[in-house]
Amino acid sequence: MKKLLALLLAVGVIAGGYYLVRLLPLVATDNPGGAKVVLLHGLGRSVNAMLLLESDLTKAGFDVHNIGYPSTEAAPEVLVELVSEAVDACCTQGHHTVHFVGHSLGGLLIRAYLAEQRPTDLGRVVLIASPNKGSELADVTDSESLNRTLLELAGPTAQALQTDATGFPAQLPAPDYPVGVIAGTRGNPVADEWLPQPNDGLVSVASAQLDGMTDFVTFPLTHWRLRSDPRVTAQVVAFLVNGEFSSEDE
Repeated sequence: MKKLLALLLAVGVIAGGYYLVRLLPLVATDNPGGAKVVLLHGLGRSVNAMLLLESDLTKAGFDVHNIGYPSTEAAPEVLVELVSEAVDACCTQGHHTVHFVGHSLGGLLIRAYLAEQRPTDLGRVVLIASPNKGSELADVTDSESLNRTLLELAGPTAQALQTDATGFPAQLPAPDYPVGVIAGTRGNPVADEWLPQPNDGLVSVASAQLDGMTDFVTFPLTHWRLRSDPRVTAQVVAFLVNGEFSSEDE
C-alpha cells in the first residue's frame, strides 16, 4: 500500500508539473485585449480534438470559438461554406480583432475562407501541421488500391489533397496576411516509406511550409501531438500577440 501511495504521489507531482509548465508561458503574455480566436480541427476529427488548445488560449485571455465541421462528408467548397457561415455567426459582428488557428485540414479551410472573405479586423493566422503543398499520401493512392480505398473512406476532401496543380491546396492563393506555420518532425518508419523526411507521420515539413509565411518553427512531435503540446501552445500565443514566434529555447 505504501508503495502504491508513493507511486500515485509521484505521478501526481509529474502531472502537476506538466500542467504548471502549460501555464507558465501563458501567464506572461501581453493581454490580447479580448480578441477572438477561431479554431478549426483537422480531417476526421471534431471540436474535441481542439479542447485543450481552446482551454489554454482562453486562459491566455482570448475569446475562443472552436468550430466543428463534417470533414469526411463533403467536398472542400462545401466545407468552406459551412466554415464561413459559422465564422459569420460568431465572430464578424462588431469591432474586434479576429485571429485564426487551424490544425491540419483546418488550416487549409482557413486559407480558403480568407481567400473569399475575411473579418474587417483580421488579426493573425497560425497553421499547425497543415499540408499547404498537398498530401503526398493522397498521391500514392493512385497506384495503391488499399490506400485508395482508405482515402475514399476519408471522404471527398481527403481525395482532393493531392500535391499536383489539380489539388485543393494548389488552388489557394499565397497569404496576404500575417501567418505563422508550425510543423512536426517526429515521423515513423511506416510514414517514412511514403513521405519526405522530416515529417510528423502524416504531413511532411516540406508540405507544411508556405510561400509568403511570416514565421516558421518545428517541434519533434507527431501530427496529433502538435495540437496539444504546451510548447506549441506557447508559440501560438506568441504569434497571435506579437506577430512572430518566440525565439526562446524550449
